[in-house]
Amino acid sequence: MNRTDEINTEVCVVGGGPAGLMLGLLLARAGVRTVVLEKHADFLRDFRGDTVHPSTLALIGELGLARRAEELPHRKVRYVTLTFADGTRRIGDFSRLRGWPPYLMFVPQWDFLEMLATEAARHDTFTLLRETEMTALLRDPDGTVRGVRAHGPDGRSLTVRAALTVACDGRSSRVRWELGLTPVEFGAPMDVLWFRLSRTEQDPEGIQGLVGAGGALISLDRGSYWQIAYLIPKGGYDAVVAQGLDAFRARVVSLFPRLADRVGEITSFDDVRMLTVQVDRLRRWHVPGALLIGDAAHAMSPIGGVGINLAIQDAVAAARLLTPALRAGRLTEADLAAVQRRRMLPTRVTQRAQRIMQRGVLAPLLRTERPVDAPLPFRLLDRFPVLRGIPARVVGVGIRPERAPVLPATERYPARS
Repeated sequence: MNRTDEINTEVCVVGGGPAGLMLGLLLARAGVRTVVLEKHADFLRDFRGDTVHPSTLALIGELGLARRAEELPHRKVRYVTLTFADGTRRIGDFSRLRGWPPYLMFVPQWDFLEMLATEAARHDTFTLLRETEMTALLRDPDGTVRGVRAHGPDGRSLTVRAALTVACDGRSSRVRWELGLTPVEFGAPMDVLWFRLSRTEQDPEGIQGLVGAGGALISLDRGSYWQIAYLIPKGGYDAVVAQGLDAFRARVVSLFPRLADRVGEITSFDDVRMLTVQVDRLRRWHVPGALLIGDAAHAMSPIGGVGINLAIQDAVAAARLLTPALRAGRLTEADLAAVQRRRMLPTRVTQRAQRIMQRGVLAPLLRTERPVDAPLPFRLLDRFPVLRGIPARVVGVGIRPERAPVLPATERYPARS
């Protein structure tokens, strides 16, 4: 690149996460020139969401990527259990889904993103710029967004002019900040500490939820190791550190006794990553020339692990609804508003369900010092297997799942050889 490069394109996507790369792939596949900016050199960040739900797996199949996805390192999970003081309850059964893949798939997010990037790169209409970070929006005097300014490798400046800029840059979105958009905050009673411990063949498989007095732990089977989410009261990290590493290890073992022989793998709090949980939503996801989707528009609670999949569904809806206007060169803000209308219902419903769980289950759990028995709804799910398909459907498929846009063969843009 020269010191002041300029690119003209139809769509500039800020952020190379699941939503950004899926949107880039679908637009490029439809013949829309798309540039995706990713500020890192690669996708190797630990403790990112790795849960791929049935609705997204179906989409991957529609795009002809099912075989490639199967070749990625992964674990399939068909059941979800929670262990309380009064026993272990099976509360979700994905094998009961009809018409959808009957399991969750845990895939390292960096592998999943590389798969999408590789597929998108087959199209001449797609450009992924790594190590390129947006620094400012380009705006007309009337406020219409016309693209972005960015810093590329070696600090070189780049201007990307585009008819549409899409923010896929997460819950701390720079685009959102530049636009002065403030989300409505719904709050959360907990934060999450992420860490990993080795797993043996004698350990149980799948997702293990373990609930005890004043805390809970969710362990995700990643084959050779457990990826563990330890729930703490909101703002409670400093108190955990003050109590010391031995106390933290003891708390982990009290919830998951099988880990007693390996909890020493947590050698310091440097091995523990804190996720500050937030649940919020923009009232308006668009301005002239710009659209926000995924976490940039609505940050989700980690309950159900649905954030990635909701973001991907946003991307699919955006690609389907905006492609005709983009190809015709007549994109309006009404087209952007149509994306928000399409995706607002599943966002609201999912966040409402998460907030009910937070208030009704997690907040009391994190306050109590007594053993916790399974609440009635969980006992009913365990007792009547047919009911377990309901949470599997709600979590795995969700509200208003999106399908990949179907393009006539004559309209498909030639892929690179």
